[in-house]
Amino acid sequence: MASARRRNNETSLDECQSSSKLPRNDKSHIAALILARGGSKGIPLKNIKMLAGVPLIGWVLRAAMDSGMFDSVWVSTDHDKIEEVAKAWGAQVHRRSPKVSREFSSSVETIQEFLEDHKEVDIVCHFQATSPCLHPFHVKEALEKITLHGYDSVFAVVRRHQFRWKEVEKGSGEQTVPFNLEPAKRPRRQDWPGELCENGSFYFAKKEIIEKEGHLQGGKLTYYEMLPEYSVDIDVDIDWPVAEQRVLRYGYFGKVTPEVVRLMFCNISGCLTDGKIFMSVSGEAMVSVNTRDTTGLRMLQEEQVEVILLTTDKDPIDPALLQKLEDRIMCKVEKVGKEPLNDLKSIVEKKKLEWKDVAFMGFDQADVKCLNLAGLSAVPDDAPAVAKKAAKYICRRAGGSGAVREFTEHILLQKQMAKSQREQDRIDRHNF
Repeated sequence: MASARRRNNETSLDECQSSSKLPRNDKSHIAALILARGGSKGIPLKNIKMLAGVPLIGWVLRAAMDSGMFDSVWVSTDHDKIEEVAKAWGAQVHRRSPKVSREFSSSVETIQEFLEDHKEVDIVCHFQATSPCLHPFHVKEALEKITLHGYDSVFAVVRRHQFRWKEVEKGSGEQTVPFNLEPAKRPRRQDWPGELCENGSFYFAKKEIIEKEGHLQGGKLTYYEMLPEYSVDIDVDIDWPVAEQRVLRYGYFGKVTPEVVRLMFCNISGCLTDGKIFMSVSGEAMVSVNTRDTTGLRMLQEEQVEVILLTTDKDPIDPALLQKLEDRIMCKVEKVGKEPLNDLKSIVEKKKLEWKDVAFMGFDQADVKCLNLAGLSAVPDDAPAVAKKAAKYICRRAGGSGAVREFTEHILLQKQMAKSQREQDRIDRHNF
């Protein structure tokens, strides 16, 4: 049953990306809109807090943009830092007024203000920043219900198998009663289809519904069912670690499939070390390398990922130390110039690889081009802002303190996920 539901409700990512634009007979302007107020009582600046190496809002922006379905993608906010992150992820920013930035301001009020300022918009696709497991195929299939099948609004639901009971006031003596079952005929899970519940991922509606009816679920209304693994909502801090594990397994990491990583470039200074040089009385230079990081690199090598360490003329590391490091980790050390990309291009080409096959871990402004180009890229937590903006993954740990191990585990997890997904697809095809 699960395989059939997966087949009926979801298409593959490849199918979604095979057409960059949704087929439409009209010229409606379709806008994606994420509401991201700065004041959050549950988690301060929750919308840009890092989740699995990506700002929370970035997961939704990435899926919306990669769907190729929108004429414009917007973030509505009242906060400078959120605006900065939104623009870094390619979104346009609508600065909402104080009137709709209060704690009790409704989403509809904020969307109506957006529509007043952007009269060209015909369909608003409102996404919740707190739903990081959104995928492009969810966006495409849900939007088709409006653009191709004549609905005026659509919202996301998930199927829940939970028995509900009436709440009674403490001390009232009132007896509780069931809402959705007969206790004497309690069904088994496999015999009960469950109930559809809003999961809050998105609400799409035509402009006239929002303006005339004052809500997002009106006119000819339908729902889009998402599987439970994609239905993640973050409200309080306790949700965060659970959501992080879920997004690492079911989140959308972009169009490049990370399981093809064949080569890992890693800066020594700032990544493998903390950048410090220790000098002995005799003048001998020493550096500190975390054994967790070196173990992580060996784990990659065991998975047939070649590792190349990078150094520059500016790195004050003695060649003898570099040789010892090379021998310890059993990998090459390459010296690169002011523009590392110029030197690394030839290595990638010589190995007959593409940049989507490469993982890159850098630290500073000189690494930005490589961070942008690599299929998977990361920086330590203490990297400068310019490098963090370019990286696809931002580690929780600082350079020399386990950041390399964290990134290698991220790479290996992506490979494992891809392998599991291929196996699941094979099973689904067989069952179908």
